[in-house]
Amino acid sequence: MSDSIVIIPTYNEKENIEKIIRAVFSLEKRFDVLVIDDGSPDGTASIVKRLQTEYLDRLSILERTGKLGLGTAYIAGFKQALQREYEYIFEMDADFSHNPKDLIRLHNACAKEGADIAIGSRYITGVNVVNWPVSRVLMSYFASVYVRIISGMDIKDTTAGFKCYRRKVLETIDLDAIRFKGYAFQIEMKFTAYILGFKLKEVPIIFVNRVEGVSKMNSGIFGEALFGVIRLKLDSLFRKRL
Repeated sequence: MSDSIVIIPTYNEKENIEKIIRAVFSLEKRFDVLVIDDGSPDGTASIVKRLQTEYLDRLSILERTGKLGLGTAYIAGFKQALQREYEYIFEMDADFSHNPKDLIRLHNACAKEGADIAIGSRYITGVNVVNWPVSRVLMSYFASVYVRIISGMDIKDTTAGFKCYRRKVLETIDLDAIRFKGYAFQIEMKFTAYILGFKLKEVPIIFVNRVEGVSKMNSGIFGEALFGVIRLKLDSLFRKRL
């Protein structure tokens, strides 16, 4: 059994899911994979279940009914991973915007360099985003700057969704108290870990916009992040005064 599991949420990812699973399983280090599928009508879950016959104990799937949100997908995945013996638990997109080879670098940041959370960072060495419209790059970059100012976290890519957690981080965080379901979920998890005193380390990556399938990003997701971080900061200040 591996000490590491990669959680991949999916909704209509039939073009990518088999390729991303095979890419993870082809790495030198062993990673298990858990797919959280939100009732994809395109048959994503069926592809995963077919691959389970090939990869047996390495690949698992949790099927949910309907689109319940990215945050709740990861929370469900975290809980399932914690029921097993995994020491390192990863978040990764299905669409190859995150390079599977970088899983090893994120693992090393935690296993060898002492990080509690390793963050695949688009902005730690400038702006490393490929094939995004300039407007979206600017929106994402300045959203991270804004979150960093409000939250006080010394993190360049506060909205990143490519991460490795040490087990103890997810055991310490009250997962049922995480309130955000969309883009702000990524901020809330980092901020909660930061408040609890865990060590966050950014690992530079190149983020490549999806080639196949349809993006789930929209302006409402950014709105949740912008207003959500104010709420998180105020809540943390209030708790300190209690």
